[in-house]
Amino acid sequence: MSNHSPAAGRSLLYLVVAGAAWGTAGAAASLLFLASDLGPLALSFWRCAGGLVVLLGVLAVRGNHREPGRARPSAGSLIVTGLMFTLFQAAYFAAVRETGLAVGTVVTLGAGPVLIALGARHWMGERLGRGGAAAVLGALAGLAVLVLGGGGAEVRPLGIGWALLSAAGYAAMTLRARWLGQRGAGGDPLVTTAWSVAVGTVCLLPLAAVEGLLPHTGEPERVLWLLVYVATVPTALAYALYFTGAAAVRAATVSVIMLIEPVSAAVIAVLLLGERLTGAVVLGTVLLLAAVGALIVAETRRPAQRPEPEPAAARSRPQSAVR
Repeated sequence: MSNHSPAAGRSLLYLVVAGAAWGTAGAAASLLFLASDLGPLALSFWRCAGGLVVLLGVLAVRGNHREPGRARPSAGSLIVTGLMFTLFQAAYFAAVRETGLAVGTVVTLGAGPVLIALGARHWMGERLGRGGAAAVLGALAGLAVLVLGGGGAEVRPLGIGWALLSAAGYAAMTLRARWLGQRGAGGDPLVTTAWSVAVGTVCLLPLAAVEGLLPHTGEPERVLWLLVYVATVPTALAYALYFTGAAAVRAATVSVIMLIEPVSAAVIAVLLLGERLTGAVVLGTVLLLAAVGALIVAETRRPAQRPEPEPAAARSRPQSAVR
């Protein structure tokens, strides 16, 4: 009898698509920065605000929907997830500003899987095993080669601090999604995503206003089209898929699969933006994809797991977030 989990297979596909979609955000951002004077914080604000509009429209068309056996999280729980999302986004852009795109990306995305693996082991008893640990190390090596292979990176302590804070926010968001998913309390992924971008919109508005909220451009149609794309594909769609997949897949596996993002960004940069294909890009891509493929195979061979039933004593008191 096969012990493969069809649900895990679907969740892994959602995560792969989400990671690839996140990678297109970098290319869209590059085009926006070339076409206007929009800054990174203002772009993040419009990304969240536009994503919120898209998600509210989808929820209005879909109507009230609740899957059997899935608890509806409280507003407080959704706000906590949204704050983690906002911390992840804002601290990452601060890291990029302080220490550059290459170092900010490699520290944020490189520290994420390590923090997640440690957190999943400590709080949820998830074991990677030797094969999983080797895949994580291979993925981190591929990320380092892919992002830093071009050279010219400048390391600044303040930027490293922001990148580590961003990685902590990403790790907390992933661990929380998995923790709630194990208990059948993850809620509707569309609702969770809508709350997350709503919190992000509110938190980023004052920062974006200081930076400059409205872009000045000679190509308003192009800027508008790119903003709509960023709000729809790498935000509304990608985060809904991310929250769906993260609830059903081991947290450390999620973090490595999402490293498809820089691979997607590198491919787009070479094919559409005219950047040069280097040996570092090829080697880093091969290492990352090999690690992701190994973890996908391992995950789909795991038996399906049901949400953990809560003890009667736990049901009698309010749920708490991952600490």
